[in-house]
Amino acid sequence: MVARKIIFPIKKVFSGVPEGLDAYFLVNKFLSEGKSVIHVARDDTRALSLKTAVKFFDPAITVLEFPAWDCLPYDRVSPNKEISCLRMATLTSLVSESAGVKLVITTVNAISQRVPPKEFIASVALFLHVTKSYNREFLISQLVDLGYTNTSSVAEKGDFAVRGGIIDIFPPNMNSPVRLDFFGDQLDQLKVFDAETQLSGDSISKILLCPVSEVVLNEKQIKSFRNSYRHTFGSNGMNDPLYEAISSGRNYLGYEHWGSMFYSKMDTLLNYVSENTPISCDYGVDQILEKRWLTVNQQFDNRSADLNSGSPLKIKNKLLSPKLLYLDLNEWTGLTDKRQVCFFYPVKVPVGVNTLYLGGKTGRNFSVERQQKTDILFKNLLVHLGEKIQSGLTMIACYSEGSLSRMKSMLSDNGFYNYSQIASYDDLKNFVGGVGLAVLPIETGFESKELSIITEKDILGDRLVRRTLRNRKEKNFLQDISNLKVSDLVVHVEHGLGKYEGLEKIETLGVKREYLSLQYSGNDKLLLPVENIELLSRYGHDEAELDKLGSSSWQNKKIRLKKRLFAMADNLIKIAADRAIKKGLVFLPPEFLWDTFCSRFPYQETDDQATAILDVLSDLSSGRPMDRLICGDVGFGKTEVALRAAFVVASSSKQVAIITPTTLLSRQHNNNFKERFRGLPFKVDQLSRFVSQREANRVKKDIKNGTTDIVIGTHALLSETIDFSRLGLVIIDEEQHFGVVHKERLKKIKSDVHVLTLTATPIPRTLQLALSGARDLSIIATPPVDRYVIRTYVLEFDGLTIRDALIREQTRGGQSFFLVPRVKDINSIKFFLEENLPELKVGIAHGQMSPTALDETMSAFYDHQFDVLLSTSIIESGLDIPRANTLIVYKAEMFGLSQLYQIRGRVGRSKVRAYAYLVTDNKKPLTPNAEKRLKVLSNIETLGSGFSLASQDLDIRGAGNLLGDEQSGQIREVGYELYQSMLKEAIVKMKAGYASDLDDIEDSWSPEINLNVSVLIPDTFVTDLDVRLTLYKRMSNIRSSGDMESFAAELIDRFGQLPNEVLMLINIMKIKNKCLNAGIVKLEGGPKGATVKFYNDKFARPESLMKYIKSQGDQIKVRGNQLVIRRDWKFTNNRIQGAYRIVSELARLATG
Repeated sequence: MVARKIIFPIKKVFSGVPEGLDAYFLVNKFLSEGKSVIHVARDDTRALSLKTAVKFFDPAITVLEFPAWDCLPYDRVSPNKEISCLRMATLTSLVSESAGVKLVITTVNAISQRVPPKEFIASVALFLHVTKSYNREFLISQLVDLGYTNTSSVAEKGDFAVRGGIIDIFPPNMNSPVRLDFFGDQLDQLKVFDAETQLSGDSISKILLCPVSEVVLNEKQIKSFRNSYRHTFGSNGMNDPLYEAISSGRNYLGYEHWGSMFYSKMDTLLNYVSENTPISCDYGVDQILEKRWLTVNQQFDNRSADLNSGSPLKIKNKLLSPKLLYLDLNEWTGLTDKRQVCFFYPVKVPVGVNTLYLGGKTGRNFSVERQQKTDILFKNLLVHLGEKIQSGLTMIACYSEGSLSRMKSMLSDNGFYNYSQIASYDDLKNFVGGVGLAVLPIETGFESKELSIITEKDILGDRLVRRTLRNRKEKNFLQDISNLKVSDLVVHVEHGLGKYEGLEKIETLGVKREYLSLQYSGNDKLLLPVENIELLSRYGHDEAELDKLGSSSWQNKKIRLKKRLFAMADNLIKIAADRAIKKGLVFLPPEFLWDTFCSRFPYQETDDQATAILDVLSDLSSGRPMDRLICGDVGFGKTEVALRAAFVVASSSKQVAIITPTTLLSRQHNNNFKERFRGLPFKVDQLSRFVSQREANRVKKDIKNGTTDIVIGTHALLSETIDFSRLGLVIIDEEQHFGVVHKERLKKIKSDVHVLTLTATPIPRTLQLALSGARDLSIIATPPVDRYVIRTYVLEFDGLTIRDALIREQTRGGQSFFLVPRVKDINSIKFFLEENLPELKVGIAHGQMSPTALDETMSAFYDHQFDVLLSTSIIESGLDIPRANTLIVYKAEMFGLSQLYQIRGRVGRSKVRAYAYLVTDNKKPLTPNAEKRLKVLSNIETLGSGFSLASQDLDIRGAGNLLGDEQSGQIREVGYELYQSMLKEAIVKMKAGYASDLDDIEDSWSPEINLNVSVLIPDTFVTDLDVRLTLYKRMSNIRSSGDMESFAAELIDRFGQLPNEVLMLINIMKIKNKCLNAGIVKLEGGPKGATVKFYNDKFARPESLMKYIKSQGDQIKVRGNQLVIRRDWKFTNNRIQGAYRIVSELARLATG
């Protein structure tokens, strides 16, 4: 089984080394002897698996990752920033830390690519030490030269932010960003901090800053590029956009593919380690290396042919020879000739001079037992575990904490208790005579003399779970993009719909204040103090007619809406009450089969998913009919909730009906249900256009006589001819797509059975709160754990890149989506595909097709009759096509942010990497907003963050679907945020029994405070406008003094010592909170005292107020509808403290 062609000069072959055992061998052979090692893995997945296994066997070992770029050779896209950072961190570590044993894990693609010279990395790596002095301006320029991005706040690797004497940096070689606090030019403090909360943590004494990119655009490198360009191509490059961009110091998409032109020479990864460093390799690496060199040359030939063609898609960039960027096979032989190289072979090969047999073999797989309908699986597993315990250390490797917990439960249910949860190999050695359970996501188990590992996959079957390259938090990032932008439409609670025009600073008699400038109809202008920013809410649409300041139209709109909300709240409460008094069948999970059925789920349940399952189980056992809505995006696990509900009901000898709006969804569910219920004593049938008339008649008969346990179908199941004999549960998928007649039939069916409704519409959590107690709602806002993230690229239209992407997907047996924004764009893209990709079969789908034709096209694509589906965004979002894992979005700048997110969510739902190409029109420049939308989406790689983003950017369709079509128009009148706030208040009032009339539903209000002091966040303190707005918004929502003090501490931590204006603003916000408690709508103060006006001219406890006024003598007078309070407040601090004491006392009197 020796490879057919050896490209590495092999010194050793270690056979009998299955994957997993190689990590054990590396730790005990090389690394324990004090030798650093470079391991060459087949691909990134394998590299990540090896790293996890090595850290399990010895957590103290330093493991450096050196991944490959995630783009093809000569692509017109740049490598992913996270990958570039990881590569540069490893190179910097290798040149700066000579001591210590390291394992460098790389891949064939990575090690065959040239890298910047070792001398360059050593020269630009920058050490910073506390107490030493540095020229701050020069340091900032160095950061820019090293490829760092200047941002308002640091969120990801490669970012830096400057705020006065503080510089925040997120170096690629660190897991957390660091905060540099300068005193003059001296580095006074150095602390790590949390990128999400921005709060500082532990102090450190020094840091090492490494480059962010393999090509940095400083003056020296640009000069080198220009000289190399002229020398290589013999021209000045004035017609080459690459040359023009680099010459002016601008990034150019994919410019890293010309890396050798920036340096006098390029090195390889091997140049960064000594010649004594051993190299270990996965089996088959030599053949993959050969294929890699062929791929590089094919890509070069394709690009060269395109450069010399007359194609309208012709590119202008000249190409470098492959040998300048990649290592050919002869060079590899020379580089590795004098090194110790070994290969790991998973099976035994004949022993020879350079071949050693380590005695390992692939472990037992229980696939045969899994196919049987009996409980033989766990019986045989327990016997096998007993045998292995007698012969040596034994453990079961699980994919995640959740699956480990499930494994414990299954072992205990089958009478096996001799296990212990372990975190490392040392824990296993200390647990002799039992089975260790650990989180170790390796594919298959192995057996050796010392150790036996059985994996979760060996026991339970194929798993889709994978570890992602990173787990970056996006919360702070999402907060930043939710800020108001100039020209956004906003709703003021008292004045209605206006347009936000920006922040405006006004100084009067030396007092500075900042206002939000709002434009209304007739160019009227309203200035809203920043401390009252909570009176504004987003409107949710881009266009609408502005309200007129001072007119009654806005108040009339609110009055009309109050009446409707009052009626709606009453109706919702009655529905909930009616459900509560009805009796329903009680269903409980069967004790023995439940864990077995759950174990067939190929993912770890997310927290949201687990909560939704518990919600459903609680409803089924409550004794009243369930009516629960499960909201979650495609692929987030709603079907699993439905499967478990169906299992519980079917196990109690009741029938389950799953109703879908389309035949394709029906077919999809049928396949899923039959697969999960395979081998169990339940009969699953389908009733739709996909079954023959004869089969349909048989299914109807079986439904009536009770032979069918679970039936899946379209609206055909709602026919009067369907007669269920023992219906217990109805599951409705995407109810909003059914017509009025079908909905009426559903209401009849719903009356006395359990109902579970699924929807892929992203419903924000604010709406969930608004409907709290009136509709049972579970939201699944997080995707399956550890699914591969979708690699997202933003690029101008480039025919070769698109061709490569589509061909690559077809080659690996997959399918692709090609989306266009308008029907009229279909023909031009169809022509492009026919001319450039005639070997691909293309299907077309758009909204102008008949429903039947659209359904047939989608069914054909689902059956893999097409390689590419060319369509508009009309495709049903509920579809799950795991084979489709490449997405091209043409003219992506024309789509909205949440729309792009939902479109991208159609790929990436299987165990292979998915790719999304957001292609822009190369004939038109991007608008700033479009550019930001695309950048946001390409940067968000943590799964599930997009759901939060879509919720914030939600169009009104989602809320309308949940509440009814009539409500959509009402929401448009006042804006989504204000609507849901008013609805929530109406429901709370109704439930409490307070809303006897409309006047009880109060408008939101905010105290107006003017104490003649400057209150603002100066732009010299926080320079970024978006961040200032975010801080104002956060501050306006703080209600306790303790939280306000914590906020002030955060400001000092992030931005430095607080200016006087910010201190005054914080004091005003404290006074404002007391005013809210006291019911004070207006407070004005000056050197001689203050005036106080109450909201609606009412005080909560008038008798207490009268006693207080009387006790103050002539210091307080009632004048008209306000209090006039006399005080001697010549100094600002006296005025602030005195006003706070007065409103605090009034708040105490009002609340008792």
